[in-house]
Amino acid sequence: MSARILITDDVAANRIVQQARLSAACYETVLACNGAGCLAVARLDQPDLVLLDLDLPDISGLDVLRTLRRDARCRDIPVIALTATSAPTERLAAFAAGADDVMDRPANERVLMARLRNLLRLKAEGEFPATEGIPLAGLAEAPAAFEPQGTIALVAPLATRAESLRAALADQLRDRLVVLSRSEALTDIPTARDHDGLPEVFVLMDDGQNPSATLRLLSELKSHQPTRHAAVCVVGPAGEGDEAAMAFDLGADDAVGPSVMPEELALRIRGLLRRKRQSDRRRARMQDGLRLAMRDPLTGLYNRRFVVPQLAAIAARACEEGTPFAVMVMDLDRFKQVNDLHGHAAGDQVLIEAARRLSANLRETDVLARIGGEEFLAILPGSCTANARRVAERLCQAMDEDPIRLASGEVLHVTVSIGVAVAGTGGEAGFAIERLVEQADLALLDSKGAGRNQVTFRMNAA
Repeated sequence: MSARILITDDVAANRIVQQARLSAACYETVLACNGAGCLAVARLDQPDLVLLDLDLPDISGLDVLRTLRRDARCRDIPVIALTATSAPTERLAAFAAGADDVMDRPANERVLMARLRNLLRLKAEGEFPATEGIPLAGLAEAPAAFEPQGTIALVAPLATRAESLRAALADQLRDRLVVLSRSEALTDIPTARDHDGLPEVFVLMDDGQNPSATLRLLSELKSHQPTRHAAVCVVGPAGEGDEAAMAFDLGADDAVGPSVMPEELALRIRGLLRRKRQSDRRRARMQDGLRLAMRDPLTGLYNRRFVVPQLAAIAARACEEGTPFAVMVMDLDRFKQVNDLHGHAAGDQVLIEAARRLSANLRETDVLARIGGEEFLAILPGSCTANARRVAERLCQAMDEDPIRLASGEVLHVTVSIGVAVAGTGGEAGFAIERLVEQADLALLDSKGAGRNQVTFRMNAA
């Protein structure tokens, strides 16, 4: 589905020209002739981007911007503001009101289209499920009351030019400004790392002597693992005209010509820093969600949902390679008594410590999961019967030899019973996963019935 662009302009000819250009690029367009119409369409249709003329007959473009940014339904829609005056005060006011970019009318068509693609890409990259959209009380993420000082790297062919820019920006930004050479920008950057970590925003200053070198550095920063999520702004001749269009297509978060005022550049940098941190928070929420989807929140071990497909994959690989593997089902002995006599908080401490001891006595290639209240499952790829027996006995010993000390000071002696099933020792052509786990479960019951704190095997479970 193509992106939907809202064109807001009170001059019909301008709307028609923009509509023709965007339609030729396969974008869907929606038109508004005034500020009220723009706000109504934005709220109803939720366009992917807004092209906004600042000179509107009913509501000023600046007020439209402020209203969009206050509305939860529209605050994340990218907005390119277009101005016919080129007045510095109007440009600054537009950035302060929330514009993602401000372009003079008539805008360079190649630059405008490249910037449009750039903002749509950035918007798509940031479209992770946000907690603000969850309609349950208490789950919304509180807005950040204080944003810490950021680190901004100024990169130029000559350090003197970067130092001059740092002096000009010092009064405009409260963030830490560091000067880096082009080679330092792609290294460990010890100057920045010693304080606040890697820079969050890179400002690449181009002197016009070698714009391709600036664009190459931009591309390298965006592909370099430590800096690929940093925001990058190109300033200078490489930030205007055809070079600006190329910069946006290479991944620049912003690009501006050499005549930009320090005040405007500072506002652009603040916007980049704000959006970069929003993207970081969204990415962190996504990673947390993925972790919770496959991890037990109490012990940090894998959960049943994750371990079942892992077991199938390990079995398939063992079948292809003709190698054995073992499955262990483990259960803490008399765990209900721990909860009944000492409370569930004590039970949680026991589970956490048991998970730690079991993990410490398995290989990195083994898979350990909590599959029930006090029940664990381990998969040992490449393990024959003899090796599985050694491992299972070691796990029993790890639980049995040292008591578990609770936070209250109480000491509990906790043991584990283990059932083991080994597949692939008899030259089978395939493995029945359900049967294998069932055999390990039956072996566990045998361990329980035989007095607990011991290991029982079911052989050649296929």
